[in-house]
Amino acid sequence: MKKIVMSSMLVAAAVSMSACSTLRGAAIGGAGGAGVAAVTGKDVGKGAAVGGTAGAVVGTVVD
Repeated sequence: MKKIVMSSMLVAAAVSMSACSTLRGAAIGGAGGAGVAAVTGKDVGKGAAVGGTAGAVVGTVVD
């Protein structure tokens, strides 16, 4: 249940972000990382952190 709540909070954050590509990329990456971690049975917090970092890098490059 905790994984589902964490994943849904990250998805909500991704949807509500402003137009800044770095923040949007971090939020989407974090939500994706948390989702993948939840599905594979890994640590959701670590998945969100790794996904958020990767998304921020991509968002910075795009912006």
